[in-house]
This record gives sequence, C-alpha cells and structure tokens, in this order.
Amino acid sequence: MARGQQKIQSQQKAQQRADQAKKQAGHNLSEQKKAAAKALVHICSVCKAQMPDPKTYKQHFENKHPKNELPAELKEVQA
Repeated sequence: MARGQQKIQSQQKAQQRADQAKKQAGHNLSEQKKAAAKALVHICSVCKAQMPDPKTYKQHFENKHPKNELPAELKEVQA
C-alpha cells in the first residue's frame, strides 16, 4: 500500500485517466438522440413525420400521400 505523497499522486493519476476516458466516451446515446432530433426540422402536414430537409420531405409527400395536393413550400423544391 502506498502512503502519503505517493498515494495522493496515484489518486490524481487515476482521476486524470478516468476524466480522459469519460471525455473520449462523451458521445453517448442521449446526446446522439438530441442531435438527431434537432436535425429533423421539417414536419409532414398530413402524418406529422419529421424529415431533415425539404428534398426528403417532398419525396416522402409524393410517395406516402399521392392523393393530397403538394404543400406550397414544396412546389419550388427540386427533386
């Protein structure tokens, strides 16, 4: 068993290793889910599905809701 100064140094070294490991593993699942939710900006007016960009939204709308009229914001979007 280490005593005194050696014990303190050992504890500090262990704490630094733990902090470094925690920083490397910083991209955990909850943070990824939050980032993904932020990216889903466009919401379908019919089924309330979320899409990341207007192009995907237009494709979704054309495929899933072909009988409905295309919303005004999607008419100028290039496919």
